Amino acid sequence: MKNAATFLLGLFIALSMFPSCSKSSKNSSQPTLYDSLGGTAMVSDPANSGQMIEKGRLGIRSVVDSAIFVIAGDDSINPYFMTLLAEVGANNFSGFNALSKNLTDFFCVGTGAKDYTYSGLSMSNAHNPATNHRISNKVTAGAFNEFIVDVVIAANKNGLPANLTASVGRVIESQMSVVVQR
Repeated sequence: MKNAATFLLGLFIALSMFPSCSKSSKNSSQPTLYDSLGGTAMVSDPANSGQMIEKGRLGIRSVVDSAIFVIAGDDSINPYFMTLLAEVGANNFSGFNALSKNLTDFFCVGTGAKDYTYSGLSMSNAHNPATNHRISNKVTAGAFNEFIVDVVIAANKNGLPANLTASVGRVIESQMSVVVQR
């Protein structure tokens, strides 16, 4: 689990290296992490009949959605998501869908996708109950590390290769200093 946590931490670190969350203008001949996750090849979207989705985005969304469910079952960190859990318990999936889209956009941009932007709150504001009523408490280092473990579990459930899981982990880890606020 420690290697998986390191991977996810790396994912957050890589994301934090992006000065803005806008379309990438990188014209490198080297494939991005997004390319390694499936890139821009269009595939049928299993969640939206008759629609197409980039394979990289579908892979990221699959891991994100799985991670949300893993976190929901993790008593050590699910108290941070009480608003979301209450909504889902009442068959209201609007918050789930918004979180899924925001996290998917965030990871798409952070892994090198060129066709997406992240327009959500800054990581600091998103994880501060004073600026985001959807989070119950300021995040601790322990909760952040548990989040990484849960994302690794989700990545494994979706068959993400270990080297890509580690890269995603570095992106996640890069965000620790702004997410952990107590």
